[in-house]
Amino acid sequence: MLLKIIQLLGFGIGGALLALVCNVLLLRFSRSLGIRNKNDVVVRWSNESKPSLGGVSFFVIFVFSAIAYSIVFSEAPNIFQNKQYVGLFVAGSLAFLMGLADDAYNTKPLIKLLVQILCGVVLVLTNTSIDFFHSFYLDAGLTVFWVILIMNSLNMLDNMDGITGTTVFFILLTCLIASWIIFPFHINVWSLVLISVLGAVVGFLTMNIHPSKLFMGDAGSQFIGLFVAFYGIKFLWNIGTADPGNIHPSWLGMCITLIAFTPTAADTLTVVINRLKKGQSPMVGGKDHTTHHLVYAGLSDRSVWYVFVGIGFMASLISIILVHFVSMNTYLPVAFFVFYFIFVFALLYRNTIKYPAPVKKK
Repeated sequence: MLLKIIQLLGFGIGGALLALVCNVLLLRFSRSLGIRNKNDVVVRWSNESKPSLGGVSFFVIFVFSAIAYSIVFSEAPNIFQNKQYVGLFVAGSLAFLMGLADDAYNTKPLIKLLVQILCGVVLVLTNTSIDFFHSFYLDAGLTVFWVILIMNSLNMLDNMDGITGTTVFFILLTCLIASWIIFPFHINVWSLVLISVLGAVVGFLTMNIHPSKLFMGDAGSQFIGLFVAFYGIKFLWNIGTADPGNIHPSWLGMCITLIAFTPTAADTLTVVINRLKKGQSPMVGGKDHTTHHLVYAGLSDRSVWYVFVGIGFMASLISIILVHFVSMNTYLPVAFFVFYFIFVFALLYRNTIKYPAPVKKK
């Protein structure tokens, strides 16, 4: 047990330190590369031009974690013989490269959508699929939709210092602990890669919490969106079938996933509803997110981050408790606690109505 704890701490702390070093180097050598907000102040909340390369460290740590795993666990099977990991690596690489191109050249939305669809298809073809309908084609379609939804949702939420990184931290923490509840403290490639990227997120947040020194960028939000979508499928959506010896109803995983993803789900749903009501496209950026409206209500940027820390923490805690209940074959609390998402969404949505964006004077 002690050796397992040391290994976990090693991968987690190593990921955090490597991310910190990576971000410091990127910050020092990217005075012009990756600078955002020169021409997109209408979309971005911050009016300062800052490097948008913070998310590069996520992919770097992801790659190095696989190398470290192969070295530390040399007796384990070759990681690239694992079909699911190959799918995650290929899809993650596609997402990262597409995001990097978007940071540099502002790629067309259609190209981004096609790459996101391809990422979802890669996961399906490498045996990572939501098992909800128990039908290959229906589940494949749901999986691709899920990947597109999360990659765009986290990208949209990346509009204020610390928000997306904090949201991702709590979601991945939920996935990690859920995996240990299903398979008691089982150390494998999935948990070690996950905890390494968790460390990378912590390292990034040290420079992204208000006042931030750098942004995540699309390279970061697209990769981490794909990464979160993958782990959400593996340890939350498929909790009903994760343990072959203990099968549960499919709706349990859907409910737990909804709760775990409360911060980004509530924000995305609010933005989509409000923009459709105004006849606007939900895919166009703007300063009309739940985070922005909390500032319009009088909160500071740091206070908004505290609000999302609270929402994310409670979402993670409730989800973990529910996974524990499911492991004990107790289902009733799951449906009951879905009201947490409804409650958070209702409060955030009401705030956008009560405190609309200030009208600019002509």
